[in-house]
Amino acid sequence: MAIKMSSTFLLRKLHQLSGIVPLGAFFAVHMYTNSTAMNGAAVFNEHVQDIHNMPYLIFIEVFGIFLPLLFHSIYGVLISTESRPNVLGYGYARNWFYFFQRATGIFLFVFLLFHILNLRFGLIPGLESYSNPVAGNAHRAFSIVAAEFKNVSILIFYIFGVVATSWHLAYGLWLFAVDWGIVIGEKAQKYSLYLCIGLAIFFGAVGVNAAISFVRPCGLFPSIVCEDDAPPSKIDAPVAPRRF
Repeated sequence: MAIKMSSTFLLRKLHQLSGIVPLGAFFAVHMYTNSTAMNGAAVFNEHVQDIHNMPYLIFIEVFGIFLPLLFHSIYGVLISTESRPNVLGYGYARNWFYFFQRATGIFLFVFLLFHILNLRFGLIPGLESYSNPVAGNAHRAFSIVAAEFKNVSILIFYIFGVVATSWHLAYGLWLFAVDWGIVIGEKAQKYSLYLCIGLAIFFGAVGVNAAISFVRPCGLFPSIVCEDDAPPSKIDAPVAPRRF
């Protein structure tokens, strides 16, 4: 007997899957790269250059990031418009978690659009990266981001974006595990939820510290935790393409 699956079912499964892979993996790598700013401009610029030197980068960006992100964001907003929050009537923790998942999803739609247009393409007038995006300027990546974050409102907006992304990914991972039958049973779901909340806190802390690192050496950590930066003469110096 053939099993029929509705298009809505398939779209929701694809929506969940796109949020974990590749977007979840990309966020983890993105947080790692940003965290290298703790060790100064030269180290961060070198890691950004390594990304620019990746073969088939344009295909990775389009099919591994932009298209999955576009689908996940738009379909997520559509799902959010169908939801009916009941946290005031039923103030259970999971109701609040569900509410935050939808709220962060809507916020991230705006945040990621701003982030991509700003630092990736330099298309937002009035900001430091206008016509001078990080893409194509790896040798000045640190100074571009640092100049943006001197604007306290931009820095706070990015901090909220990182925290919201951390929660959305971590709780989405738990929903994925439950909905796909990976975590079964009340006790298993309870402890896996704790684990995902811990993951959200971890990613949020890493992301916030990385953002602060662009305006304060080593971020929120004492300088002894970080490596010494390169001499000032080497900071933001052009990095020659690698030859193989």
